Amino acid sequence: MNFQQEMKARKKMVESALDIMLPGSEVEPVSIHQAMRYAVLNGGKRLRPILVMEGARLGGKDMEKVLPLACAVELIHCFSLVHDDLPAMDDDDLRRGKPTCHKVFGEAMAILAGDALLVRAFELSANMLQDSSLPTENVLWAWNELATATGSRGMIAGQVIDLESENKSVDGDTLRVMHQKKTGALIKAALKSGAIVSGADEEQLQALEEFAGHFGLAFQITDDILDVEGDERITGKKSGSDAAGNKATYVSVFGLSRANQMAEECIEQAIRSLDIFGEEGWFLKELARSVLGRRS
Repeated sequence: MNFQQEMKARKKMVESALDIMLPGSEVEPVSIHQAMRYAVLNGGKRLRPILVMEGARLGGKDMEKVLPLACAVELIHCFSLVHDDLPAMDDDDLRRGKPTCHKVFGEAMAILAGDALLVRAFELSANMLQDSSLPTENVLWAWNELATATGSRGMIAGQVIDLESENKSVDGDTLRVMHQKKTGALIKAALKSGAIVSGADEEQLQALEEFAGHFGLAFQITDDILDVEGDERITGKKSGSDAAGNKATYVSVFGLSRANQMAEECIEQAIRSLDIFGEEGWFLKELARSVLGRRS
C-alpha cells in the first residue's frame, strides 16, 4: 500500500470511529449533539488522530487499539477550531468549506459544543483505563500529555499570545513560541501519546518528539503560506484572513520566500530525526514530505 492509500485507509478508520464515539444527533438535548457532530463530521484531514495511530504502530501496538485516544485528540482539535472561529476570537465564517459552527447554531450553542467536545475527549481517554492490555501508568501518562498540550501552557497559551499580538510588531522568537504552543503542542502530544500507550522506549519517544516539533512548525508555516497563496475552493476558508486581521504570520514576519525555505528546512530536520526507525519510519517521512505540497 502506498502513502496516499494508507492515509485514505486510516482516515476512513478515524471517520467511522468518530461517528460511533460521538452521541447520536437524536440524543437529547438534540441541539447540542447536532452541533457537536456538525463541528467534527464536516471533513478535515484527521492528521492528529492519524499521528496517534502511527505512534502506536511504531511502538508495537495495533492501531485499532488506540482509536479511542485518536478520536479524543481529534475532538480536542475540533473544540479548539469551534472556539477559534467565534466572533470574539478569529471571527471566521467558513471552516472546511462550510459555515462555521456558530454561523449555523449560534454563538452560545457553539461555545457549549466546543466545551462538550473537550469533555467527551477526556471521557474517551479515561475509558481506555478499562483496557487491561494497556498499562494503566501509560494511559495516565498519555492523558497527562494531552492535558498539558491543550491547556494554558500549551494550545490555549498559543491562542492567548496570538490574541495579544494582534496589531503589534512581533519578532521571530515570539512567533515561533506562539505556534509551538498553538499548533505544535497538540501535534506533538498526538504522536507521543500513541507511542506512550503502546510502550515505546525512551529513545523512540525522544525521536518522535523531535520529529513532531519540526513537523508541526513546518505545518504551521505552510498554513501561513496557504493564507496568502491558497485557493479558497480547496482550502475551505477565506484567503487573506490573517492579513485582514493584522495577525503575525511567518509570511508577514519573514516574507514569502524565506517562509517557504524555512518550511523545507523543518521537513529535512523532521525526516532526519526518524533515523532510528529505519524503514519503519517510512509513513512519517512521506507525511512530512507531503506538507510541502499541501493545498489545504
